[in-house]
Amino acid sequence: MSVRPRLGAEVPVLTARIAQASSPGGTTAKWVRDRLDGLWSDEDFADWYPRDGRPGLSPAQLATVSVLQFLLCLSDRAAAEAVRCRIDFKYALGLELDDPSFHHSVLSNFRDHLLQDGRSDRLLDLALARLKEAGLVSERATQRTDSTYVLAAVRALTRLELNSRS
Repeated sequence: MSVRPRLGAEVPVLTARIAQASSPGGTTAKWVRDRLDGLWSDEDFADWYPRDGRPGLSPAQLATVSVLQFLLCLSDRAAAEAVRCRIDFKYALGLELDDPSFHHSVLSNFRDHLLQDGRSDRLLDLALARLKEAGLVSERATQRTDSTYVLAAVRALTRLELNSRS
C-alpha cells in the first residue's frame, strides 16, 4: 500500500458551514482541527510506505483519528464510526460530508506501522516541535513523555479490538 497524499488541507466549505451550525460552541474534534491543523502532513509518513502499489488512506488523517480516539476514549470501531457519522470528525479531517470513512481495522494496521523502528518516537518529536511552533507548549518548562503509557494504550486498544472480534 502506498501513501495517497491529501488533496489540500482545507476543510470543504459545506462541511465547515454545517460543523459550525451544528456545534457553535465547538467540540474536541473541532478544537483539534482549529488549533492543531498541520500537526502532521502525509510527507512526514512517506518513508513508512512503498512508493508504488495500491493507494492507501492519508496517514496524517489516521494519526489525527488516533489522537481523537485517545482523547475521547473510543475503540477502533467507535472511532471509524465517528469518522463515518460525526460532522465534527469530518471537519477535523477535512472530509466531504458524504465521505464513506474506512474499516476499523485500518487503525490497528496504522498502529502496527507506528510501533516499527522507533516511528512513534519520531512522530511524537515532530508533534512536539510543531506544538512548540504553535505556542501550545512552552520551551521554558521541562517536557517529558513516557512512551510506556502510550504503548500500553496502543496494546490495550489492540487487545480490545481482538476481544471484540471473538
